Amino acid sequence: MRITAGVQDYVKAIYTLQQEEAPVSNGRLASYFGFSAPTITEMVKKLESLELVDYQARYGVRLTEIGEKIALEMIRHHRLLELYLVQALGMSWDEVHDEAEVLEHVLSEALEERIAEYLGHPQFDPHGSPIPARDGSIPQRDSCSLALLELNQIARIVEVEDRDAARLRYLADLGLTPNNVIKIIARAPFDGPLTLWVGADQTQQVLDSRLATRIQVQIERSI
Repeated sequence: MRITAGVQDYVKAIYTLQQEEAPVSNGRLASYFGFSAPTITEMVKKLESLELVDYQARYGVRLTEIGEKIALEMIRHHRLLELYLVQALGMSWDEVHDEAEVLEHVLSEALEERIAEYLGHPQFDPHGSPIPARDGSIPQRDSCSLALLELNQIARIVEVEDRDAARLRYLADLGLTPNNVIKIIARAPFDGPLTLWVGADQTQQVLDSRLATRIQVQIERSI
């Protein structure tokens, strides 16, 4: 079976979208990639012919066991590469996603293992996303969306969605990066912005509620 970079990108995307809702519709894939519906349908049928997905028209796709294995391998490559680029080469967290998107397809298993060993077999990447182990297992933790926090709950940021470099730079300017402590002190009605205290010095910041859904936190306590 020949697995192209395009196929790898699709199974990785399906795995990511499955974490939110399964099966994954062609429409969601079209929004994710920015491709036309016919292009998505053509690739989905190719994935089905490779036995990487189960596909039902009008419902969508689910990864098969083989498809999930490939997706987890690519996610492991991607997140290890991101961490390596940050720690070994000094790149910033907003620069590494696009680089890892290219390199993940050509990373050998031997080099992957050398990178993992160099990094101390990490469990999380620079954005706080879990790195799958070689056996496909994924580190688990209790977390929720920042948008779901109640007023005055203190929480620690554990993960920030990493696909958009400009968004990452903006969130970093607000101090909304992994390991920082935050608290919602005000919430505007009708899904309006959140007012936060950020960090040990309790710097006040305002965050769009839609951006808050892209940040995962662990609740520490309420006061």
